[in-house]
Amino acid sequence: MELLAVEAAARGMSVGSAEESGLAGPAYWYGGPVAGARLAGRLGFALLEPTDGWLAELPEEFTGREVRSGTVADAWAIDRPTFVKPPRDKSFPADVYTDGSHLPTGLDPAAPVLLSDVVTFAAEYRLFLLDGRIAAASRYAVFGRLDPRPLGADRADRAVAAELAEFVDRLGAAAGHTLPSAVVVDVGQLLDPYRPGHRWAVVEANMAWFSHAYAADPARVLDVVLRAAGPREHLRARDSAFERQ
Repeated sequence: MELLAVEAAARGMSVGSAEESGLAGPAYWYGGPVAGARLAGRLGFALLEPTDGWLAELPEEFTGREVRSGTVADAWAIDRPTFVKPPRDKSFPADVYTDGSHLPTGLDPAAPVLLSDVVTFAAEYRLFLLDGRIAAASRYAVFGRLDPRPLGADRADRAVAAELAEFVDRLGAAAGHTLPSAVVVDVGQLLDPYRPGHRWAVVEANMAWFSHAYAADPARVLDVVLRAAGPREHLRARDSAFERQ
């Protein structure tokens, strides 16, 4: 957040916290969904986000595993290890649950969840997409452990960046306009014991205005955030279906 604030200030933008009184729109937003939804009307910004079922609707060619949409009630009924997560918010920890009895109590049975097979990602990368292209990217985890690293530091990184760009092109061709024009897609190198090497697979999609930049270029990240959470009057027609209500 501090890196994006510095970049915004360098562009001549006024930067303030949500708690400050006297803020006036039209404005841009970078922060949590609860405060964002509360302030969107007063400050005049539109929040773009992927649909709940986007990942589950992707062909398995791009997920590398079975992913299905369900509810908390469906998650309570699982009887084998399953990765369970809320599609967008952080109402409970995204994790592998050995069965439904291990999920937190007090959840809304009708709340949406994503349920997927348990897989291993050797490395995971955060991609900030603008109009279907990678505007900024960073590695953020290795075998599930936080390990941010910028892309392009050496020849191996550049090769990874080229593979990611090719994967995103194929994803865009197959999925069409099923994502906002400004969004975050996390992609990983999926270990498959039945195939040599690795294969790329989508981890999940997230709101750009609520996603950590890790080691990505803050200037390019900010470009995506400004589109993903900017003045409603600038909302593009193709993005209207992805506005958080």
